[in-house]
Amino acid sequence: MTIKSAHPTASIKSAHPTTMKAARIHEFGDPSVIRHEDAPRPRPAAGEVLVRVAATSFNPTEAALRQGLLQGFLPVELPYVPGWDVAGTVTELGPDVTGLAVGDRVLGRVDGGGGAAGYVRAPAASLVPAPVSIPLPQAAALPVAGLTAWQAVFEHGKVSAGQRVLVNGAGGGVGGLVTQLARHAGAHVVATAGPRSADAVRRQGADEVIDYTVTPVAEALDGQVDTLLNLVPLGPQDAAALVPLVRPGGRLVSIATPIEAGPEVVALHMVARNDPADLAALVALVDAGAVAVDISGTYPLSRLAEVHHLGETGRIRGKVLVIPGS
Repeated sequence: MTIKSAHPTASIKSAHPTTMKAARIHEFGDPSVIRHEDAPRPRPAAGEVLVRVAATSFNPTEAALRQGLLQGFLPVELPYVPGWDVAGTVTELGPDVTGLAVGDRVLGRVDGGGGAAGYVRAPAASLVPAPVSIPLPQAAALPVAGLTAWQAVFEHGKVSAGQRVLVNGAGGGVGGLVTQLARHAGAHVVATAGPRSADAVRRQGADEVIDYTVTPVAEALDGQVDTLLNLVPLGPQDAAALVPLVRPGGRLVSIATPIEAGPEVVALHMVARNDPADLAALVALVDAGAVAVDISGTYPLSRLAEVHHLGETGRIRGKVLVIPGS
């Protein structure tokens, strides 16, 4: 990547209008509160860049945010532009930015949201070079799901070669990456998936697939596992049923429901942090052909409300891209 310092001549802000199309939430509620409308185009502050968005992607947690369910944990001011994933091209540098240049293709997790728009401002330090082996919009599937998967598998799950790993909920956007990363680490991967996702999960490297719609995982699993990665919300009874599936000394990592276990099992509940080094490592695996990006659908930004509805009714598999208009 070319390294340049911020300079007035590096900015192309004068070549663009002051407004853009964005999906905005003016009140909390069902998907119908999402409006596709004109909004002010942001300007990058010190340490930030402006990115022309090639794509963002849908994350189920954003539906909870839209409903107002995360205000105690992740408060936002209205009107709010969703979109934590972003892939795009740098178009303007704020003051004190080094390491990025106008025209660089980047991706990253934008914790303040804003990806569901034509342009988004983002901290320069949170962005990494986009993969060169896939179309730029597809890279938007990686930041949120990829950071979660990477940290679940390697940091918290400590998955290594020769282990037996159970991925509970492999059919989602995080699950597909978890399956691939665990397989890349050399583990024997057992994955739960419904009929709609089973073939994709096998392609992603699962050695065994359990159809949870037919048989409870506790009954279908043949022997204990070294690591269990839980990616789905569970009731108390279903959560408790997972604990005996882990061998003594093993690890149980949940990105959804916190799960308590006895002293013989290390049980962790994790929330992924925004770590550009982890994201860059994942991008390297994508470019090496070791990890594939699973895109199950692509929608224009004007249909973001429809995407939220599909997600809330369980009709999304893998990752769905959302593309701003010109």
